[in-house]
Amino acid sequence: MSPGSDLYNSTAGSDSKVMAARPLKSYCLGAALVAALACGVPGCQSVRGPRTITVQQSGAADVIGADNVALQRAADMLRPGDTLLIGPGTYTMHNSLLLPSSVTVRGMAGQTILWKDRGVQSLLAEDGDYGETRLRVVDPTRFHPGMGITLLDDATPEGYGVHVAAITAVDGDVLRIHPMTLHDYNVERRRARVQNTFPILCAMNAEKITIEDIVVDGNKSENAYLDGCRGGAIYLYQVRDATVRNCVARNYNGDGISFQISENTRILNCESYGHTGFGVHPGTGTHHAIVRDSRIHDNGDVGIYLCYRVRHSEFANNIIERNGRYGISIGHKDTDNVFVGNAVSRNGHSGIYLREQTLLNSGHRNTFRRNAVTDNGGPKEGYGFYIAPHARGTVIEENRIEQPAKSGRHYAVYAEEADPELVLQDNTVIGEVAAAKGGSLQTKTAGLSRPQR
Repeated sequence: MSPGSDLYNSTAGSDSKVMAARPLKSYCLGAALVAALACGVPGCQSVRGPRTITVQQSGAADVIGADNVALQRAADMLRPGDTLLIGPGTYTMHNSLLLPSSVTVRGMAGQTILWKDRGVQSLLAEDGDYGETRLRVVDPTRFHPGMGITLLDDATPEGYGVHVAAITAVDGDVLRIHPMTLHDYNVERRRARVQNTFPILCAMNAEKITIEDIVVDGNKSENAYLDGCRGGAIYLYQVRDATVRNCVARNYNGDGISFQISENTRILNCESYGHTGFGVHPGTGTHHAIVRDSRIHDNGDVGIYLCYRVRHSEFANNIIERNGRYGISIGHKDTDNVFVGNAVSRNGHSGIYLREQTLLNSGHRNTFRRNAVTDNGGPKEGYGFYIAPHARGTVIEENRIEQPAKSGRHYAVYAEEADPELVLQDNTVIGEVAAAKGGSLQTKTAGLSRPQR
């Protein structure tokens, strides 16, 4: 999947079937004829109301099937305003379900599960170069038409350098793919390889999408890693006005919910857990996002990871706990965001971590208000807030920050350097507040809130 690509799915290789169209009732014929004649008048347009397209694993539905091909056939039938209703059951995903604009996709809460199939991998038999649509591989028997794949090597194991595509045909030891590659991949020095990883439920270059009541399972124990720039259990790329509501993302070898180069994304009342990477990953110029009322827990790295120009976004009333390193991580040009009412606890290193960047490119002017940041870190080291250089204008007020003293380094608020623009006031603090260099950090209190040791 390359920037700007709008197609990498194939519907080849499935026994899923589309049910025959239902006949029109006779009384509709007259109205249809009148409408057709009326629309012969210049400027007249026919009006079609929103429809519901259904997928079931058995019984009566527009599409019958239990894999991504059935789901994609149904999605391809959608027009703006339509709803795709996916029935209960586990749907095996050999490739992404790619959604069009202006639709709602809804499952049955806790019962509609999109499950990533078992991973396979092969080295290339020769380099994969820019502009390739044919890849020679060492073991073509592991692949089949319609399968989603990722092409990568040791020099580009993650990020936007990896290439996600679909197999359109297998000819001997050659995989025919679409879209074409946009980078060079070296097999002799860098182990260029193909693996069947892809985002599971995704939208690209689209707008006005709602996803509700779906469980997406990445089956991480049987699959290779794909990071959140190119994949995720739920993945949005160049999408505007998307809502993900009441969904569960779990067990992806990478990130759970990732949205890149997107605006007005809303993640509401969701759960994201068990991923090797990040639970929720807004990144790459995303702005005006809302992540609210969600539980983000037990991920291998970070709960919520802001990455590269995440701005003017709100993160409110979430439970963020037991993630491998940080509850919330903020970095390169991630500015002017608000974190309110979150419970951030028992994360491996810090509750909130502001990553080191240059002064020009740091995460400036982020506000933390009325959060509970408690008991983060391990026995030797732990921080409620850890502020690396050179974030400026951080506001930390009206929070409860508890980091009781233990052996080793434990701080409620720790800054590697003093920031004259830091606002640290009206918090209930248990633990130390300190700056490593350049002066002390001052905390102001009001009412019953008072710093404690």
